Formats: sequence, C-alpha cells, structure tokens
Amino acid sequence: MTKTMKILTVVFVLVLSLTMFAFSASATEAVDYTDYDTAVEYLDAYTDNSNSDENFAENSATALETVRKEIPLFATFWALVPPIIAIVLALITKEVYSSLFIGILVGGLFSANFSATKTLDVVTNTGFINAVSGTAGIFIFLVLLGVLVALLNKSGGSAAFGRWAEKHIHTKVGASLATFVLGVLIFIDDYFNCLTVGSVMRPVTDRNKISRAKLAFLIDATAAPVCMIAPISSWAAAVSGYAPEGEGLKLFIEAIPYNFYSLLTFVFIITITLMKFDYGPMKLHEANAQNGDLFTTGKDDIAKEETVEENPKGKIIDLVLPVVILIAVCILALVYNGNGNSFAGLNFIDAFSNTDSTVGLPWGALVAVLIAIAYFVIRRVVSFKAAMNCVPAGFKAMVPAIIILTMATALKNMTTMLGAKVFVAQLMENAAAGLDKLLPAIIFIVACVLAFATGTSWGTFGILIPIVTAIFPNDHTLMIIGISACLAGAVCGDHCSPISDTTIMSSAGAQCNHLNHVSTQLPYAITVACVSFVNFIIAPFIKNAWICLPIGIVSMVLTIFVIKLITSKKQVAV
Repeated sequence: MTKTMKILTVVFVLVLSLTMFAFSASATEAVDYTDYDTAVEYLDAYTDNSNSDENFAENSATALETVRKEIPLFATFWALVPPIIAIVLALITKEVYSSLFIGILVGGLFSANFSATKTLDVVTNTGFINAVSGTAGIFIFLVLLGVLVALLNKSGGSAAFGRWAEKHIHTKVGASLATFVLGVLIFIDDYFNCLTVGSVMRPVTDRNKISRAKLAFLIDATAAPVCMIAPISSWAAAVSGYAPEGEGLKLFIEAIPYNFYSLLTFVFIITITLMKFDYGPMKLHEANAQNGDLFTTGKDDIAKEETVEENPKGKIIDLVLPVVILIAVCILALVYNGNGNSFAGLNFIDAFSNTDSTVGLPWGALVAVLIAIAYFVIRRVVSFKAAMNCVPAGFKAMVPAIIILTMATALKNMTTMLGAKVFVAQLMENAAAGLDKLLPAIIFIVACVLAFATGTSWGTFGILIPIVTAIFPNDHTLMIIGISACLAGAVCGDHCSPISDTTIMSSAGAQCNHLNHVSTQLPYAITVACVSFVNFIIAPFIKNAWICLPIGIVSMVLTIFVIKLITSKKQVAV
C-alpha cells in the first residue's frame, strides 16, 4: 500500500509538472508576433517595449517583418514622405486643401501597397473617419467658440472694447504688447488661447494697423510656448503622461529653465516689438497694413464673414463677462473631467494631469455660450432670434479651420499607419551611441523635423520623451536638458508646420489666410530655433540653466540687431 501510494504520488507530481510546463509554454507562445494585429500593437508601444521587454530585439524584428509583409514601406523614411509632399505643395501652390489631400492620398497608396481599392478604404476609414471621430471634441469647441465670437460681435461688446482700446492703446507697440500679455495670461490650453486672444484683440490690432499675419504670429508665438512652460496646463498634463510614473510634473518643472525655444520666443516678440522691426514676408504685410490693407491676400472671403452691423447698446462688460465666464468654466470643466467627473476629493494638479481637453473645453464653451445668450437676451442687447442666427454664423466662420484640421489629422493618421514613430525611435537609438553631450542638440533637431512633418507636437514628445529618459539613466541634469530639447523642438516644428493644429487655430483666431500666416511666421521661428540650437550645444557642458538662459537671451537680442543691420544695408544698396 505504501509503495503504491509512493508510485501514485510520483505519477501525480510528474503529471502536474508536465501540465504546468505546458501551461507555461502556451502562455509564452500566446503572444504571436507573426500575427499582423499583434505586431502592430506591439510596435505601437515601441519605446515602452524597448525598455521593458527582455526579448525586445527579437520580438521587434519579428513584428517588423510581419507588418512589412502587408506594408513594405513601414518604419522607413517613406513614412515621412506624405507630410513632406503636402507641406512642399502647400508652400509652392499656396493652396492648402489640395496639398493636404494629395499628401493623404500618397500616404494611403504607401499603406495599401499601391492597391487602388485598399487605398480608398485606408484613406476613408483610417484617414478621414478616424480623424473626425478622434477630434470631434475639438470641432465642437471650435464651433462653440465661433458662435460665442459671433454673439460678442452682435452684442456690440467687441466694438465697445475697440472704442475703449482706441482711447487707451494708441500705438502698434502697445497693441502688440497687449496681445502678447493676454496670450501669456491664458496659459491653460493652446486651442483656447488661440481663439480667445484672436477674438478679443482683433479689433484692437485692426485699429492700430497691425496686419492679420502679424496678429496670427503673436497668437501662435504665445499659445504653445506659454502652455509648454506652465505647470498647470493641458500640455503639462500631456508631458507628464509620457514621463516615468510619478515623475511627470517634477520633470516638466525642472525642464522649464532649459526650454530655450519657448522662453526665447518671448524675448524675440518683445525685442522686435520695441524695435518696431520686421523682416522677411512679414515686412510686406506690415507695410500694407500701414496703408490700410490688413490682409495682403485672402481678404475678400474673410471680410465678408466679419461684416457685422455695429450695435450701439454694447458695453465693454458685454465682451469681458462672457470671456471671463468662458475661462472660469473651462478651467472647472477641465478639473472636473480630470478628477473622474467629480469634484469630490479634488487634487488640482492630479486632475490637470488626467484631464482630456477634447471633453473639458467643449463643456466650458457650451456653458459659456448658453450663459452669454441668456445674458444678452435679458439685457435686451440681442434678441433671441438674432442670438440663434449667430449659431450658423459662428459655424460658418470656423468651417475653413475645421476642414484643414480634419485633413491634417487624416494625414497624421497616414504617417502613424506607416510607422513614422518607429522609424524615428530607431534613428534616435542609433544616434545615442557615443554622442553623449551633443545629444540634446540632436534631439532638438529631430523633434523639430518630426513635429514639422507630422504637425503634432504632442505626438512628437510622446515618441521622444521615453527614449530620452532611457538614454540618460546616469546623468539627471543631462536628461532634463534632453527632455527640454525634445519639448522645445516639438513646439518649434509645430510653429513652422502648415498642418499643425495650433498653426491652424492661430490663423482661425486672427481670421488670417492660413498660408500667409505660415509663410510670414517661418523666418521668425527659424531665427529663434537657430539661437536655441546653439544653446542646446552649450547647455550640456555648462549644466546650469541660470547661466545658459542669460546667454540665450543676449544671443537672441544680438541676432535681431544683426538681422536689422543686414536688412538695412540691403535696402540702402537697392
């Protein structure tokens, strides 16, 4: 009996061991990277997996091989070709809609391996349908902001503010600085910043003969940069989400003094404003504005949209109160959304880290519009029927921005499907070997190019931040400089790109022809980028932001003086 029990026990242990081994083997083999969907999902988290998967080299190679059977151009330079084509065509033809569509079509052809029917499916579903569903909240926010602007104009509030500004702001310098200050104060979100500053300051800049292109630049040059250095903003929350768990906000704050592009952009604005100096295409726009032409080109359509009969009942409070309500309610909505749709046990910083601006901002805008309608009707400044007429008018004013944003997002979807971020991640891994202190400057350039080509700064630092934190494990200061270079490059590329959502919003806020804004802003952004690049070369050797930043400020001012001297000599020679 005892012997029998021993035999049974041995058999039981063997069976149990074999079962566990089989289960373990099946669990290991459960992740099959020869399956297309699994491979795409694995590569979509390329950077995270590179840090956490012990068999990353083998698994990523298998996944890449699997995906390239369906999309041969996946994770190659060709992934960046569609946006490059779109941008080049837009700058050459001055026509943004067809340029974006051709870029989307090329991306679809690459993704579908040049199959006509599959291309149509990719462009329609992955491109346009996903673009609309993914940015529906921003579309709603745009429309509601358009309605609010139409209401402010109809009430006479904008005109009343313009009359007040005419008495108190008498110069172009004053109007430019006022626009800059308002842009800095609205640091919560860049979309909100662009449209609010544009609607409030447009009457002021118009009266002081500042071109719409210059207004669009002032809006764009404060919107993203101020959000990128404000710890309480949607951008700070996004950056925190890509950093190592529990360190996001801390790293963001530490990176602020090294964010040379954002900080030097402010120095640039103040310097050229006080010097009353413009160069490049902007100089022509400003000269035309002095002669009464605020648009240079693209005037007719915009002017028709803006023609509003002035309401003599309007007061400054009719502009200020709705805008203040909009700001307050948007902040509350963002916090409410980020705190799990509740104010219970509120932690303000955590709420901003978790918020979704595509949900919070439409909430805030909707409440602000409803309150504005009720307020204007009760005050008998605007009739209920006139207020309802502002709804289609506001929607119509935002249609160009919505179309461009939809197409730009569809183009981003194409680059994502082609594995652009995998390609860039591999480039960065190769660049990291042996470059050490030159790496922040390289990161800045890579971020600029990636953000320019894809039109997304958030996507850019989403790709690069995990890489940066991985390649600087033993040097915290160098890691902070690298993160700053990533964030600065993302903002710079975003500024330069005609398919960037912030650039599109700035054009909409200023009611400026989009390509006019892009072409006039480009020389300014490149100037600041060059000075920032030099600072990112210097910073790893000095490793002290409070020495590097003054060097950058002095360099920026001297650069502007040199440009002015050169352009003045050319004018004399002519």
